[in-house]
Amino acid sequence: MIGIQYVVTTIFFFLAAGLLAMLMRAELARPGMQFVGNQVFNELFSVHAALMIFLFIIPAFAGLGNFVIPLMIGAPDMAFPRLNALSFWLLPMAGLMMLSSFFVPGFGCGWTGYAPLCSTHQELGAVFFNMGVQWAGASSIMTALNFLVTIITMRAPGMTFWRMPLLVWANFTTSLLVVIATPFIAGSQFMTMFDHVMHTNFFNYEAHGYVLGYQHIFWFYSHPAVYIMMLPGFGIASEVISTFARKPIFGYRLMALSLMAILVLGFSVWAHHMFVSGMAPWLRVPMMVTSVVIAVPTGIKVFSWLATLWEGKLSFRTPMLFALGFVSMFVIGGLSGIYLAAVPIDIDVSDTYFVVAHIHYVLFGGSLFTIFAGIYYWFPKMTGRMYNEQLGKLHFWLTFIGFNATFFPMHYLGIQGMPRRVSDYAPRFADLNFFISIASFFLGASTLVFLYNMIVSWARGEPAPANPWRAMTIEWQVSSPPPVFNFDEVPQVVGGPYEYGVPGARHAVFGDRVAEEEEVRSR
Repeated sequence: MIGIQYVVTTIFFFLAAGLLAMLMRAELARPGMQFVGNQVFNELFSVHAALMIFLFIIPAFAGLGNFVIPLMIGAPDMAFPRLNALSFWLLPMAGLMMLSSFFVPGFGCGWTGYAPLCSTHQELGAVFFNMGVQWAGASSIMTALNFLVTIITMRAPGMTFWRMPLLVWANFTTSLLVVIATPFIAGSQFMTMFDHVMHTNFFNYEAHGYVLGYQHIFWFYSHPAVYIMMLPGFGIASEVISTFARKPIFGYRLMALSLMAILVLGFSVWAHHMFVSGMAPWLRVPMMVTSVVIAVPTGIKVFSWLATLWEGKLSFRTPMLFALGFVSMFVIGGLSGIYLAAVPIDIDVSDTYFVVAHIHYVLFGGSLFTIFAGIYYWFPKMTGRMYNEQLGKLHFWLTFIGFNATFFPMHYLGIQGMPRRVSDYAPRFADLNFFISIASFFLGASTLVFLYNMIVSWARGEPAPANPWRAMTIEWQVSSPPPVFNFDEVPQVVGGPYEYGVPGARHAVFGDRVAEEEEVRSR
């Protein structure tokens, strides 16, 4: 139930953030000021990004994990149910706090909240942002601790680490990242809030505060946060691709180890966001090297997915379409990330629309596509109903076309020098901005198809069988929706999670069937 509450709540904040984006694109459709002033425009893009990151992407993955992870490892529930409920109820409070910044002198210094702009020169809205991030961060830490304890201590008999599905590995790695990294952004927001409210001088240059220190602390969290927003999606894509290709994941152990490699390398690349910030020049080269090296474990995953697809018996259902869309869009975002990791290119395109295009290919084309893939994939298990497949495919194609038409031209705008976070621009950028705005409205309309499909299907869709996809992991071996405590009998795991093509393969058996199954396997 808490997992479903997470997903529904985060979709609400996704819609709110999307409406803010529509207002921005309406303003940017033509040069000059159309609908809002400069300060309101600053507030729009600041709250848009904060909601998307802290109130949608990160908690949406947490919601899917809440529902799926205990089922996947054979556990009756999360380890700490009350802590799980508390972590959920902190989210709407954090989101409402961020949205409330519109009703006070607003928060308009970007989702990064850079000091000293957000610590000494912003109005009360900045404090609302600080508090919203604190509550969302506390929710993330509680959820991560819950995942870690659940995965380590509550796996079913026979569920060794090398028998865990890759989504479990991804959430395990993500939870370690959250626990290690999130206290850093909490510290940065506390110090910023103290500068604003209590007139301390952590980041006040005029009082000899260390302004650049904010960026070091913030990005030491926020670059690992990119992987916090990506690794669960890698796990979802692995589950979906394996199921609809009817093949085991190629290089399962190397995939799991590459997830752990990202855990380590993710903390070594933070300063590549600061190449033009005035930091020590000698630090640029090692940060450039590590930023390129971290592409290696990510590349391993891409080649593993492609090898899994090779000669598979592909079924292009809606979850598979979104998973394939993710792979293609994430590759484009990853390639532009390699460009941005190079110091000369980063200096040239820093704070331009090239960066806007890159981050959206990574987080929209990456994270959001996998969130949609996960929702469609586990929708029958969550609700006991089947969604409308034709509407699901329509939603994918509208999203895929609208997304590329919106964000791919931004690469060209950035190379031509159009700065990001501006409400007005030179007339030479007008035609392309008008095209992008029209495409963005098309992209926004695609979400209406998704909402209609989910609401109508949940209300009166066809009853779902226990395993509509013929998947091999444990969650598909119980009814849809599952019993109250997931399993009527404790499962005994007797095989790996992806044994497609193995005659008579079964991932787990229950109760009295354990001895019989072991005897059959021994023969």
